[in-house]
Amino acid sequence: MSYKYLVYNLKDETKDHKMKKILAVTACTAGVAHTYMAAKILEKKAKERGLEIKVEKQGANGIDGRITQQDVEEASGIIFATDVGVTEMERFEGLVSVQGKVKDGIK
Repeated sequence: MSYKYLVYNLKDETKDHKMKKILAVTACTAGVAHTYMAAKILEKKAKERGLEIKVEKQGANGIDGRITQQDVEEASGIIFATDVGVTEMERFEGLVSVQGKVKDGIK
């Protein structure tokens, strides 16, 4: 599964009911610049497609924009744009997911 699949086709798959939000987690090795760059670009691309997105940044300063249990319950899927392990990964169990590197989130 690719980012394009989730972002382009998810809206079509949910046309019979209200579109839910997409979640994302970004995290790079240093946990600074690339983590936040990927988050900004994912937010911009989702907005361009009329999709709601919430991005959790896991960086040098901890977790910024923490995804809540309510967010998970409302989500259609999640994008992991990470170069390191995701903190508390079990929170996202059961969600449709796409896994990639931070650079994929930036592209």
